[in-house]
Amino acid sequence: MRPEPAPHAPNEIAPSRARLWFEASRPRTLPASLAPVAIGVTLAFADGAAHWPAAAAALLGAALIQIGANYANDYYDFVKGADTAARAGPRRLTQSGLASPQTMKRAAMLVFGLATLVGVYLVARGGAPILAVGLASLLCGVIYTGGPFPLGYRGLGDVFVLAFFGPIAVAGTYWVQALEMDWRPIAAGLGPGLISTAILAVNNLRDVDTDRIADKRTLAVRLGPGFARWEYAVCMSLALASPLIFWAAGAAGPGMLLPLLAAPYAFRVGMTVWTRRDGPALNGALADTGKALMLYAALFCVGWLI
Repeated sequence: MRPEPAPHAPNEIAPSRARLWFEASRPRTLPASLAPVAIGVTLAFADGAAHWPAAAAALLGAALIQIGANYANDYYDFVKGADTAARAGPRRLTQSGLASPQTMKRAAMLVFGLATLVGVYLVARGGAPILAVGLASLLCGVIYTGGPFPLGYRGLGDVFVLAFFGPIAVAGTYWVQALEMDWRPIAAGLGPGLISTAILAVNNLRDVDTDRIADKRTLAVRLGPGFARWEYAVCMSLALASPLIFWAAGAAGPGMLLPLLAAPYAFRVGMTVWTRRDGPALNGALADTGKALMLYAALFCVGWLI
């Protein structure tokens, strides 16, 4: 049975429509799409292959696909019963009654349509590889929580996030500028992909109880909250260490040590994930992990260029 939207509080001041849709885009998670593009642009620039229109289109396309996926997630999690009044995370527009399910579904389709328009330019420049990546990204954005085999409900969301917000995003951004490929953009995608997976681990840890009731079989539900905490710690540790691959291979200088400067901040956030159980604390940890991703990406980019 489809759950009923939550009623509005009688004295609650209605936020503006623009603010509502911005909130529904889940801005705390958007670094997951922005950081790998920044790294891909930096690699292309350092190789003398930067193509700024393609870089801007890659950034816009990545953000639109993630926002579309978040809107679709808002819709599908509500109709599947995963988003209820008992959830500990930030409010969702459909569940809270601020948008009808039909409106949210149409919004997701609109944003995916805009992403497709951006993708037409990227495919014209990057050819078949970009077409394959774009179609796969759009498809996974929908079936992450929708369709007959939703990835997020089968414990496969972590694999999707690691790949598409990591090596695929960085390599795709590099390819659409340089129109060639080697191992470096793929390896450079490990860091942002792992930190994005850590963001998902916090999200799944926070929602483990309501997800279990809705039969949303995330890894946190399948293997327990303890696994989600270990997943977070391992992903963050491997991400911070991953730039050392380039230094060890002689593909970059000691500037690749710079991302390690994010370790104290990441450790502080990790302690919150490890010790706290309440929703507000984990909401803060999710946002802070997004900030850690942007810090990591900035340090990686600077380190690559110096």
